[in-house]
Amino acid sequence: MTIQWFPGHMAKARRQVTEKLKLIDVVIELLDARLPVSSRNPMINEIIEKKPKLVLLNKADLADSDITAEWISYFQEHEDTKALAVDAQSGQGIKQIPGQCRALMQHMLQKRADKGMLPRSIRALIVGIPNVGKSSLINRLANKNMAKTGDRPGVTKAQQWIKVGSELELLDTPGILWPKFEDQQVGLKLAASGAIKDEILDFIEVALYTANYLKEYYPDRLQERYGLDELPEDKVEIIERIGEKRGCLMRGGIIDYEKACELLLREVRAGKLGQISFERPEV
Repeated sequence: MTIQWFPGHMAKARRQVTEKLKLIDVVIELLDARLPVSSRNPMINEIIEKKPKLVLLNKADLADSDITAEWISYFQEHEDTKALAVDAQSGQGIKQIPGQCRALMQHMLQKRADKGMLPRSIRALIVGIPNVGKSSLINRLANKNMAKTGDRPGVTKAQQWIKVGSELELLDTPGILWPKFEDQQVGLKLAASGAIKDEILDFIEVALYTANYLKEYYPDRLQERYGLDELPEDKVEIIERIGEKRGCLMRGGIIDYEKACELLLREVRAGKLGQISFERPEV
């Protein structure tokens, strides 16, 4: 399966980000805490060059908290980058963001003060792939419904400056996703988390991948959620057992396989199987 998704507004967003970069002090890179590598745009570091950066692991409420803690240590130790676990929906960790931006800019702020220059707001650029929660984050920071939100990728279509108190200004951008996933696993993880529109991929293959992953790393969650005494070895049989337990049936008592696949993906994305991480740091 090759997943390709690069709407025209995303190509335009890349050009706009490059043009605005000279106005930016700090880059805030928003990742999905459940899959920090797969939800990371490999073009971002190339685009932002050497700007100071703060990594936010969003949707931390849906991710395995132990694994998220490992990721925070990983970013600090291997990239010398500060990372915070946040949840834009509940507000977890949001209050730390302005202070962390100030800390990243302390040298520049002191340099400006030494020159007798008047203080100004720190200008931060928020970047991330679609559906990672940028608009929800901005609304939390601004304490207003400033940015349009949605539970599907590709909601934000234009850039806008948004003030956060007197110390921070945010530049929101549309989600930028690279045009092709060279690694099939990346596409499957993003699809399992809901970062890719369901209409453009084989959701049955995604559900099979998800069932197999859960069997390997979170077997107890599968058994508990769907009342399974034991887990079949075959991922197809796992989907069938879920369909049987949840009454996903067609006429004649035949299991509705597609309905069972949709059920599993919907419940994983909604956190019904508990906190799940699809990636672990490799050190």
